[in-house]
Amino acid sequence: SGRRQVLLILLSLAVAGLSAVPLSYQKDIINALTHAEITTASLFAMCAEMMGIILLSLSLKWLLSYRSGTLGEDIIRLLRKRLYTDNLNGKSIPKGTLTTTISAEAEELGKFTGGAFSDPVVQLGTLVAVVGYIASSQPGLGVIALAMIAPQVIIILSTQRKVNELVAKRVKILRGATNRIINEDDGEYASTIEEEFDAIFETRRRMFIWKLSTKFVVSALNAVATVAVLVLGGWLVLQGRTDVGTVVAATMGLSRLQAPTSFLIAFYRQVSAARVKF
Repeated sequence: SGRRQVLLILLSLAVAGLSAVPLSYQKDIINALTHAEITTASLFAMCAEMMGIILLSLSLKWLLSYRSGTLGEDIIRLLRKRLYTDNLNGKSIPKGTLTTTISAEAEELGKFTGGAFSDPVVQLGTLVAVVGYIASSQPGLGVIALAMIAPQVIIILSTQRKVNELVAKRVKILRGATNRIINEDDGEYASTIEEEFDAIFETRRRMFIWKLSTKFVVSALNAVATVAVLVLGGWLVLQGRTDVGTVVAATMGLSRLQAPTSFLIAFYRQVSAARVKF
């Protein structure tokens, strides 16, 4: 999918590059209104320009999502054809494994492939653009934005290895149970298969604990960062060292950072799970 991925990456860079532009318009409009330094015509013109940028960004996102989705479906079709033809050509694949790979795992891998490069480029580019904008407006607020992201990365890297082990265990147990059901199920292995279903449940339960605990800590860090920006930004406004528009743009920027950060965390998990399944 290399050539098609290049176009997706270019579209992703364009989307990321536009991500911080509306924040700049918000800051300028709020500051102009606060100091009564804007005419009605200028206000309408700035809002129209801001809306134009947003619509351009949305159009690029639509095209990016469409091409990413169709690429993913093409890869799903390719995986299914290769698995099926390999089996026909004498490469012995247990029926249970063949069934689960063609029906479920191929779809998950194909969808992942469609956005494997473009999705992280968009989100990483958005992080860089928004953090850079906040830091250029007020370095102290930019430091808080960076301080919000760094601990999340450390937490995810430290917990994902355990989640990977559980993903691999679940996939192998499910394949084994499916193989028994298709090839050997005459009632003799009923208790064994039921035990494997129980093992899958227990594995998923432990995965929930790890994932939800990580999400709790990450959400708490996001809340701390938002409050810290309000505290520091409010203090700077009271000291006359920054303006209200910058604080508003910074808080809006933080909220825009949370989505890319959450996506990149989920994407890292997807990469790990896809590697295990592949």
